[in-house]
Amino acid sequence: MANTVQFHIQTDSDIPASRQLFDQIQFAIASRQYPPGHRLPSTRQLAQITGLHRNTVSKVYRQLEDTGLVESQAGSGIYVKPQGHEGGTSLRSPILEKYPDAYKLIQQSLDNLLTQGCTLSQARELFLSEIDWRLRCSARVLVTVPARDLGAGELMVQELEASLQMPVQLVPLEELPTVLTQTHSGTVVTSRYFIKEAEDIAAPRSVRVIPVDICDYTKELTLMKTLPKNTTLGLVSLSTGILNIAETLAHSLRGDDILVISAQVEDTYKLNALIRSSQTILSDKASYEIVKQAILKLRDELIRHPELVRSENYIGEKSINLLKRELGIG
Repeated sequence: MANTVQFHIQTDSDIPASRQLFDQIQFAIASRQYPPGHRLPSTRQLAQITGLHRNTVSKVYRQLEDTGLVESQAGSGIYVKPQGHEGGTSLRSPILEKYPDAYKLIQQSLDNLLTQGCTLSQARELFLSEIDWRLRCSARVLVTVPARDLGAGELMVQELEASLQMPVQLVPLEELPTVLTQTHSGTVVTSRYFIKEAEDIAAPRSVRVIPVDICDYTKELTLMKTLPKNTTLGLVSLSTGILNIAETLAHSLRGDDILVISAQVEDTYKLNALIRSSQTILSDKASYEIVKQAILKLRDELIRHPELVRSENYIGEKSINLLKRELGIG
């Protein structure tokens, strides 16, 4: 915090009052009592402090602005103007207010490059190339999974579009080579189950691949552990892969203590059979409303409505945040 500057105006001096005020403010700036980015008192405040007319104070501020020492921000006030290299550290920069350590990181990175023998021009080219590449990659996001489990891809697309607030395209892994030959940039997103196949396709084309982790399903696994013995558990999802994994986990946790049946949501016949048989149904978020409506349609046939539990996410929250950072979103 800058020291409080004391202004003294000698009204009986041969030096005009406006000149006295101008010199005192100029000294405060030059001595860094008013550092770059510092907001000067309003004309009303300064008039009260000095006893000068507000018009005189306004005149002094205009003179300071003409010299380039201060700058006026509409609706905000008069600020000490950063000079030269200080421009990156202005306290008024919205970016630096949000990321106060950003400038220091940039300086350190630049110093490291210069130490390695990079010229400033080369360092600038490196920074701009990386930024340009990331912007181009962010312009198009592709989700890829094998054609045999497009349901998992549909879940990913729905969650990513909701989180990223941008269009996301689903591409079967088998069609990815063709799609990537038609684009110069983009980001391919897939689960860790398919990362190697996706990287083998994308790497030769200089397209980045970002793996996302599926959530740990702590709530769902806890539910499986606590179900009464001889419960019939129904599993519903868009993804055959998720259903297979969920059945395996349920068997590992409970063995023959519970009966597990599964259905993809678009298989109406199998879904209805599952609803009639299950006491508890676990559904992914995308299938939940369809399952809910199917239960309502069968309500006259059911002795007891099954408990319907919705899984909130397929992709882990950390992966969503990482992807946002990589894409420069939010």
